[in-house]
Amino acid sequence: MSNVSTYQWRKSSYSADAGNCVNVAIAWRKSSYSGDAGNCVNVAADGNGIALRESDEPDIVLITTPAVLRAFIRGAKDGAFDRIQEGGA
Repeated sequence: MSNVSTYQWRKSSYSADAGNCVNVAIAWRKSSYSGDAGNCVNVAADGNGIALRESDEPDIVLITTPAVLRAFIRGAKDGAFDRIQEGGA
């Protein structure tokens, strides 16, 4: 079992405002492409889909589905976003 401190705990959306809440933990994993640098991409499986965050801003979390993430990665590999980096529209 992983160290519990490596998990991010979230209150279940079904718990409402009651004191007897269900908390769900997601374990963040650093991308193998991040190396030892401080600016790492973290990924976790979340009950809502795939959670992504950048290590420098851990409180900002993007939630997406596996299908949308696959399409994004496929597009990036195919160069669909190259014009954005070059400053084009």
